[in-house]
Amino acid sequence: MKKKMNKILKIVSTILILATGLGVAIKVNYANNHLVADKSHNHINHSHKNIEIPSEKPVPKVDLFVYQDTMKGWNLHIKLTNFQFSPETVNQNSNINEGHAHLYINDKKITRIYSNWYYLGNLEPGKNKITVSLNTNKHENLVSNNQMIMDTEIIEVVAQK
Repeated sequence: MKKKMNKILKIVSTILILATGLGVAIKVNYANNHLVADKSHNHINHSHKNIEIPSEKPVPKVDLFVYQDTMKGWNLHIKLTNFQFSPETVNQNSNINEGHAHLYINDKKITRIYSNWYYLGNLEPGKNKITVSLNTNKHENLVSNNQMIMDTEIIEVVAQK
């Protein structure tokens, strides 16, 4: 029952965000300073093999946007350029323009992502580094000019009293 309710909440939250256009992009100051978010492009150490994008190929790009959910938690919107999610081909031959994303919270891998929206539950008080990296079907990190293709947002959650 709880899983079903969580799934319903995720769907409803996504619909609400899409319908009302709520969110943050670069910097947000939430009522009573409960939330501060800003853009950061820090790098984290990954254990997967890297695949460099050839110079003659279009380079994939990922832009991560974090929106505070109107009920609780956070909604991640992942905008892609020159890349598409392809869950049906996971663990098959690699293609530099398709695959999935890896989600990291404070440098700890949380899950794989196969679509442009992802619901994330409550974050711990303090700074939380949310990173999404692009990965091939075989989980290799996509790299351009020796830099992983990823985006990071820092969300600061102020503890409620």
